[in-house]
Amino acid sequence: MTDEDRVARVRELLESVRAEGRTALTAPEGRVVADAYGIVVPGEELARDVDEAVAAAARLGGPVVLKIVSPDILHKTEAGGVVVGVEGADRVRAAFHEIVGNARAYDAGARIEGVLVQELLPAGQEVIVGAVTDPAFGKVVAFGLGGVLVEVLRDVTFRLAPASADEALSMLDSIRAAGILRGVRGRAGVDRWAVAEQIRRVSRLVADFPEIGEVDLNPVIATDRGAVAADIRIILAERQPAPRRTYGREEILASMRRLMHPRSVAVIGASNEPGKIGNSVLRNLFDGGFAGDIHPVNPRADDILGRKAYRSVADVPGEVDVAVFAIPARFVAAALEEAGRKGIPNAVLIPSGFAETGEHALQAELVEIAERHGVRLLGPNIYGYYSTWQDLCATFCTPYDVKGPVALTSQSGGIGMAVLGFARTTRTGVSAIVGLGNKADLDEDDLLTWFGEDPHTECVAMHLEDLKDGRAFVAAAREVVPKKPVVVLKAGRTAAGARAAGSHTGALAGDDAVYDDILRQAGVIRAPGLDDLLEYARALPVLPTPEGDNVVIITGAGGSGVLLSDAVTDNGLSLMEIPPDLDEAFRRFIPPFGAAGNPVDITGGEPPATYEATIRLGLADPRVHALVLGYWHTIVTPPMVFAELTARVVAEFRERGVRKPVVASLAGDVEVEEACRYLFERGVVAYPYTTEKPVAVLGAKYRWARAAGLLRGGS
Repeated sequence: MTDEDRVARVRELLESVRAEGRTALTAPEGRVVADAYGIVVPGEELARDVDEAVAAAARLGGPVVLKIVSPDILHKTEAGGVVVGVEGADRVRAAFHEIVGNARAYDAGARIEGVLVQELLPAGQEVIVGAVTDPAFGKVVAFGLGGVLVEVLRDVTFRLAPASADEALSMLDSIRAAGILRGVRGRAGVDRWAVAEQIRRVSRLVADFPEIGEVDLNPVIATDRGAVAADIRIILAERQPAPRRTYGREEILASMRRLMHPRSVAVIGASNEPGKIGNSVLRNLFDGGFAGDIHPVNPRADDILGRKAYRSVADVPGEVDVAVFAIPARFVAAALEEAGRKGIPNAVLIPSGFAETGEHALQAELVEIAERHGVRLLGPNIYGYYSTWQDLCATFCTPYDVKGPVALTSQSGGIGMAVLGFARTTRTGVSAIVGLGNKADLDEDDLLTWFGEDPHTECVAMHLEDLKDGRAFVAAAREVVPKKPVVVLKAGRTAAGARAAGSHTGALAGDDAVYDDILRQAGVIRAPGLDDLLEYARALPVLPTPEGDNVVIITGAGGSGVLLSDAVTDNGLSLMEIPPDLDEAFRRFIPPFGAAGNPVDITGGEPPATYEATIRLGLADPRVHALVLGYWHTIVTPPMVFAELTARVVAEFRERGVRKPVVASLAGDVEVEEACRYLFERGVVAYPYTTEKPVAVLGAKYRWARAAGLLRGGS
């Protein structure tokens, strides 16, 4: 069967199901789809009466399974519509009557088309292969442990559909029970290629037919000789999502360049009155030192803050790159129409009162106007944005002018202010801080595309509650990750699994489960909380990229060493097995009551020279790829003495071309806080009072290095 014939056959079937007003395919219809796509299923026949069932069982031979066939009964087991291991004519007759009776008792009005007689599969590992339509990512394929406990175990992983053969194979190693599939306690492993092929073919099916909402192969019986789907369930989607306007990469970069590097900014709703948003935005633009043209727009003023004001944005002379809107929601559409006619490419919509308050039609009107005139919208319902390298502060919030390598975005204004406060407290240099709000148009993939090319940005950190177009975000992330880390805080984890679903796969595909797997596959570092997002963003540009997996802990306190070791394991890092020669070298600097190995415990009473000598050993040995330092506050080696010697030694080695990531945990009195600040400013990521945070940051750097293909032996 050619690809064209296969697609045509399935399309004809789906259209006939839809024409009957149904959304669920029957088992025989599912068999047609399976045959067309090479999805392996058992031998089976549809019996419309008991005599046909007996004859079918005889032809199939051996024990069989009987299943009710009804377009009105989705969950056959719940209806008592399945009997397993039936053999012999008398037992087939009894089972036929039993499941038909059960089905009528379950739903008296259900249409019963017959009973499916299916060969009984040999014992094997039960897994589930399925697909579902995710609101953000579209069609995704799922794999995990299957059978009756599938929704209890919830050991499942997801990929975008269609999945390649390699991606399908990787799913077998991505579940917690991956070891079972490889074989345990003398039991043979499953035929991995056969299982992966079932995954790949299901993913191809849903990619070819967007109208398919959910697919379940559950259970798939996997053995060392193959993988066969004992049951197939296909459900059509109730409706198709509306198409979204998309932009090409060059279009995005062109508009983003004028947004982030504008030569001229108009403030619509500029005001002389302190306390007004239009006044705050204008003052921030003036006080921030923006070198471009700033044009106040207000129909009731001739002069605002000493600058000529214009009645309409249409009256502003020359080209305008950005129009910042600081007017009530009800006036925005008319003003946007004027901005569009003038050819302004970017509108920054600060006002609230749109979709977030139920005014969806008003927001849709803005999108229609913007698309008609080629205007890109940032917002509405945002605090504005900062582009520090341009001295641009287009916001009504407090100004920020510390230039640096971190781009920060947030969907929430409150989170945006937390970002701002953290940046100021820690003196984190930023390239941009951008509010996204309702994301009527511009969203994370637009910003990510820009920040990926921005020479001032070395790390991108994003807070988001959802993705409008998850596939566009993944595509952008895959372009950016090889060059710089992308960190995401995805809010709303507790919503996982909340939606109703017609299949096991649908019930398993909670928002968070899909986000977690697909963001990881895109190489994105997912932060568990807001503090983690901000700390990763601050620290990742500071840390050099590791060249290998070998992590060595050097500590002055045994207790800290144990906790640091736990943190290393928790973050997926590898404690180096210290070679004998390096072990002997460390021992020369460790007192008899200390401990070599890994962690290297130099004990707390050692002088600065011992810290320095052991750190030098770790940095000098090319087999060591990263150092984790555990410091314990003593008078023998005070905190600032430790900080100064560590920073000096690290700087010396970096000047010689030895750039290894070094993180430190400092335990002690309040002086360790100043020591940590000193170290951080000099390229050693250090935290007081915690063993977890420095190692978590190192783990994030390693995750990015692996995703970017920069780690030897990593992927």
